[in-house]
Amino acid sequence: MTPFGVSRSYVCRNHALIAPESFVPTTLPGWQKAQGIHLIGPCLGARFSQYLAVLEPGGTAAPPLAGVERFLYVLEGDVTLELRGGETHRLGLGGYAFLPPEVPSQLWAKNACRLNIFEKRYVPLAGAGAPRPIFGQEQDVAGVPFLGDPDAVLKTLLPQEPSFDLAVNIFTYCPGAALPLVEVHVMEHGLLMLDGQGVYRLDGAWYPVQQGDVIWMGPYCPQWFVAMGKRPARYLYYKDVNRDPMERPA
Repeated sequence: MTPFGVSRSYVCRNHALIAPESFVPTTLPGWQKAQGIHLIGPCLGARFSQYLAVLEPGGTAAPPLAGVERFLYVLEGDVTLELRGGETHRLGLGGYAFLPPEVPSQLWAKNACRLNIFEKRYVPLAGAGAPRPIFGQEQDVAGVPFLGDPDAVLKTLLPQEPSFDLAVNIFTYCPGAALPLVEVHVMEHGLLMLDGQGVYRLDGAWYPVQQGDVIWMGPYCPQWFVAMGKRPARYLYYKDVNRDPMERPA
């Protein structure tokens, strides 16, 4: 129990920090042998959804809503994802998949597993065509120094192509490494701390963050991070890309 109602969780107009002690399990409509933890969504002011899905052995997923794309990342356990036509992918720890809207698929858990899922309503781009399904393992993705800093390494999990209207990346910081500037931009973020700890500046506040924390950053929210402690800090994050702000849904 948390004495006196104390928590690191904080929600305001343009950002939120949701610490694991504040997570509330709920049902996931259409999923079987599964619980969800809805963390970020339109009710908060975001234009996307981020949630955790916790599946028992044999648990299955429901498809996204019509017009909605889904990105999943395996935090624990193993899942199998099958597309129409029999194309099958087994995803373990660090595995990920992107499913465009209206791509039929089946997902089931081989054992107890936990997934981080991002979903958003797809925004088409004239002349770009539709995005394709993507499958991979984070361990196989090469990292590159961010703006030339070898202590801040970025892994890009999705192709940087105009048909994709979202990006999902993994950032790894050596202890003491930091973003080189306070970023202010039109993109919004959903973020899950995978490992380590540090301090995140959001708007005019500084928050201690650690493994398991979730952060929402709205458009134009000033943001900055420094890694602290004795091991690297890693986080998985979403952002919207490749679309004119005038075309984005409110």
